[in-house]
Amino acid sequence: MSGTPRRPQALIAASILDSDLARLADEVRRAEDAGADRIHLDVMDGHFVPNLTFGWRMVEALRSVTRLPFDAHLMISEPGRWTEQFIGAGCDSITLHVEVAEPQIAPALARIREAGRAAGLSVKPDTPLTALDPYRDLLDIVLVMTVEPGFGGQSFMEDVARAKLLASRAWLDPEGAGEVQVDGGGRAATAESIGRGGTDVIVAGSALYRSDDMAAEVARIRAIASAARRATLG
Repeated sequence: MSGTPRRPQALIAASILDSDLARLADEVRRAEDAGADRIHLDVMDGHFVPNLTFGWRMVEALRSVTRLPFDAHLMISEPGRWTEQFIGAGCDSITLHVEVAEPQIAPALARIREAGRAAGLSVKPDTPLTALDPYRDLLDIVLVMTVEPGFGGQSFMEDVARAKLLASRAWLDPEGAGEVQVDGGGRAATAESIGRGGTDVIVAGSALYRSDDMAAEVARIRAIASAARRATLG
């Protein structure tokens, strides 16, 4: 992504974690029809986080359902073990956590990039951005967690957003190359704070899938965040 111009508005990545899992293909299509820009895939192993979700085979099965980019967030202890499978399943971007065992991080990021996909690292709320320093030349995405990873529907951590979002943009590339993403509590009520942080991509799950009108909610979050983002970044 290096050298790409700054996009004019925030993008919305619909997290299927809070969708109706019995109708998952329909729920992916519903997000696409509602105007979401991406599908966010929260992969959890019950070890790195205290919850289990799904793996690469389900991602592969969903790939034919939509043309939207697949944005995989690997909340698993051994992302290096499974990198190739998620690439093969059709993920357009893959983000792992900087808090996992260090030896696997750089090789996994390099492999993701070699495959022509966007490589990212995520930081938990208590993890400093300095933890990303060894991987600066391997990153396209910084994903800031504004909740503790593991479950949907948590309350947005405003203090983490203030401390890390603009700082992540400056760390990654102040001119806009690469992406700053935020995951946790993304909704209309938090969109202004997220936008003020110069965020490129907002992950939204329960706010979309529990709304009465998903299309209206996507548009509302995008409009609020984009206005605040323009005010900050110009």
